[in-house]
Amino acid sequence: MDPEVHYYKLFKATTAFIMDVDGVLTDGSVLLTDSGDELRTMNIRDGYALQLAIKRGFSIVVISGGRSEGVVRRLNRLGIKNIAGGVDDKPMALMQIADALKIDLTTSVYIGDDIPDLEVMQLCGIPCCPSDAASEVIDISKYVSPWAGGKGCVRDILEKVMKLQSKW
Repeated sequence: MDPEVHYYKLFKATTAFIMDVDGVLTDGSVLLTDSGDELRTMNIRDGYALQLAIKRGFSIVVISGGRSEGVVRRLNRLGIKNIAGGVDDKPMALMQIADALKIDLTTSVYIGDDIPDLEVMQLCGIPCCPSDAASEVIDISKYVSPWAGGKGCVRDILEKVMKLQSKW
């Protein structure tokens, strides 16, 4: 089967977007201040696509091993309420959130970029990743965005899904 046709069919059925933070919504870099604070950057276009997806009725969930109050504030400003930070067991967190929110994982996109995302990506029907993801993540992804983490990969994936569903 043509892989492009395959992900088109999957994207047409997508109902939820679940994603990691570092390496997906950010480029994976951390800027350290003299006081020890960690600063990250996020792409504004990714933010626009997330807001639009919420308005169009998609569930958005963020699951991260890291914990950052600044990241939570940014995601809340975008309208994202389902945020699990400081998670040691991503698969368990995903199952609990999916159960509570009645999310069908078979029609859910999971966007991950590194080894800690592998197991949780395999629980979702539509694993995706940025272009600069770990090779193991690329190998299991149904769609690899041409955009890097923190540089528009979230926008690319969400836009493709919403365009295929005439919701863009």
